[in-house]
Amino acid sequence: MHEAIRLADEGMASGRGGPFGCVVVRAGQIVGRGNNRVTSTNDPTAHAEVTAIRDACASLKTFQLTDCELYTSCEPCPMCLSAIYWARIPVVYYGNTRTDAAAIGFDDDFIYQQVPLPPEKRAIRMQPFLRDAALSSFKGWAAKSDKVKY
Repeated sequence: MHEAIRLADEGMASGRGGPFGCVVVRAGQIVGRGNNRVTSTNDPTAHAEVTAIRDACASLKTFQLTDCELYTSCEPCPMCLSAIYWARIPVVYYGNTRTDAAAIGFDDDFIYQQVPLPPEKRAIRMQPFLRDAALSSFKGWAAKSDKVKY
């Protein structure tokens, strides 16, 4: 956790992004590091957890981190929490809470409230479009014999 906090401070001090840092640990060794790089990369997905997961996956040459732990300086936002689930990380340790983050202007509560709503009730207009055409890709995936499941 100390390294995650150090990365948060380093990223913030260098102007790369907000005060968030993260490490992915496997068997007691750090295999991925990340800090928030949203403003320096113009990438709204470049949160500390996402950058650390990307780094760990590249280092370990895998897209599943089932034998790793994640240490993050703040409770993950909904996007990062989803990335953690997709990476199959079984344990997360966090420092600051989402309430602490909201107190300094990082309020993810709106997104947390939007996720369980049906698509038609979300603040972002969600409109089905060309589903029949899109289904052909899914049918191709279902029939693909050499697919790598994830």
